[in-house]
Amino acid sequence: MAEQNPLEKSLQLLWEGLPEPEKGPKPKLTLEQIVAAGIELADNEGIEALSMRKLAQQLDVGTMSLYRYVPSKDDLLNLMLDAAVTPSERRMAAPDQGWREFLRVAAYDARQMYMRHPWILQTNWSRPVIGPNSMRDLDLFLTGTKSLPMTDQERMNLASVFDAFVLGCARQELLWVTAAAESEMTDEEFWTYQLPWLTGAMESGNYPAMAELADDTFDGGWEETFELGLQLFLDGIQRRVSQIQDG
Repeated sequence: MAEQNPLEKSLQLLWEGLPEPEKGPKPKLTLEQIVAAGIELADNEGIEALSMRKLAQQLDVGTMSLYRYVPSKDDLLNLMLDAAVTPSERRMAAPDQGWREFLRVAAYDARQMYMRHPWILQTNWSRPVIGPNSMRDLDLFLTGTKSLPMTDQERMNLASVFDAFVLGCARQELLWVTAAAESEMTDEEFWTYQLPWLTGAMESGNYPAMAELADDTFDGGWEETFELGLQLFLDGIQRRVSQIQDG
């Protein structure tokens, strides 16, 4: 008998769910319960804390019993990632509002997903195991950008660039959020400690552009940063569309 490809079980679980038991009592758990518990564990304690043993304890089942549902941690993670990218109802309705509003809604929706599930940024999803939610997410993106005068390849590239923008912003914000805990120093303490050195550097005349900055230069928040980046991103697409339409 040929050995099963390691992706086969993940794909089977993603697209077909758990097989119906041939005989005996019904399964104690559903796949949805297992995936939801895995996401909750990763949300609360990080991806490093995710293990089949710990998840089994959370679900009040034996570890070996859990393996009967999901054969490996890799399979579990594939299921969790697919569940996490489920489009929101707001995003599902956004294609009717035009490509620009769709991308705005999609950007904030994706940012919220990364902030709610920071463990996603710790996984290598460069070659995703595509499940029904991942497929729905991509299909929705292609639907929402269908009116753009781009080839299919260009719109697929746009999807990659779009995610890179949102993911990069979310990563920066999450790193900032965790910096205080990791350094055991508040933001105020961190910058107060550096202030005399920075003041001296700017007064030295070696950094004229920095010395000319307005007093409120660093008062902007993450929301403002994300909004500015998104506006520039959308304006860039709009300019490209106008150039194509003007011939």
